[in-house]
Amino acid sequence: PRKPFIAKVGRETAGRKGKAVTTVFDTELDEAALQSLATVLKQKCGTGGTVKEGRIEIQGEQRDRVIVELQKLGYQVKRVGG
Repeated sequence: PRKPFIAKVGRETAGRKGKAVTTVFDTELDEAALQSLATVLKQKCGTGGTVKEGRIEIQGEQRDRVIVELQKLGYQVKRVGG
């Protein structure tokens, strides 16, 4: 039996002129499922975002809110970084 995957939620500022972006990665979802999940997270956070290279990027410091929403959807979540 496979272990359930753990979605990782982190924060990045590199290459964004100091602006924070919340990232969700290591989800093992296909592109369509990532797009769908990104849409839900953007609506819940009330902000913009995108899907790039298998990662969901949500504008701003939204880690706490994203973690709560992912847990409501049944994902196991791990907070990564500071």
